[in-house]
Amino acid sequence: MRRSRLLLPALSLALLAACQGGPPEPGKAPASGDAPAASKAADGSLRWSEAVVWDGDLNACRQGDSNATRDCLRDAMTAGGASADAVAAAEQLSTGGELAYVTAWHEHDGLGVATVEYPFRANTNEGTRLVDAGGKHIDVDAVQLDDTLRADAGVQELLKAHPQATPFAPAQAAGTAPLDGGGIRLLYRTPLRDCHACPDVGQLQIGYDFDGQRNFIGQQVVPAAP
Repeated sequence: MRRSRLLLPALSLALLAACQGGPPEPGKAPASGDAPAASKAADGSLRWSEAVVWDGDLNACRQGDSNATRDCLRDAMTAGGASADAVAAAEQLSTGGELAYVTAWHEHDGLGVATVEYPFRANTNEGTRLVDAGGKHIDVDAVQLDDTLRADAGVQELLKAHPQATPFAPAQAAGTAPLDGGGIRLLYRTPLRDCHACPDVGQLQIGYDFDGQRNFIGQQVVPAAP
């Protein structure tokens, strides 16, 4: 009889746990009323993935210039069902008074490729960011004819005939090429023009190089095949 009485507290605790749902299943977070936090990499930065994508309605932020703010974008995305990752990525992209968010994501041979929307630009509302294994973002639409590019023989030849030529985004994917050690080069071409409405006078092809672990190691002008 004494042994039966000793079992009663343990049995009561087991029944209580069962009524409360028991411990969470392995790999499943306990229920919480709080919104999920954005995914973080080991260094604390936002880890981009399919979860950063959002393609919703921004009409609430189009009612005058005063509404085109980061706060309005964040609120519109949250109301439109955007994930915490998507909102965090938009806040990361929205700098210098320009708003942006990710509308598409795919992976290419171990690299992330994100399509970025700039909803309030007068021109060129779409861009591309490459994301390497360490989370580094490479903006393929940020190409400028700096001293390094102007030193390229092909660029110099083109500028002799069109000294006012400059890159006009967006860049277009132009293929890939293998590199030594299992690395890969992603090629993007940006048109060169004398003005925004002018016809193309050439193409500037840039190779973005990644090592075998898919870490970004540099970029360079790559002559386009005729």
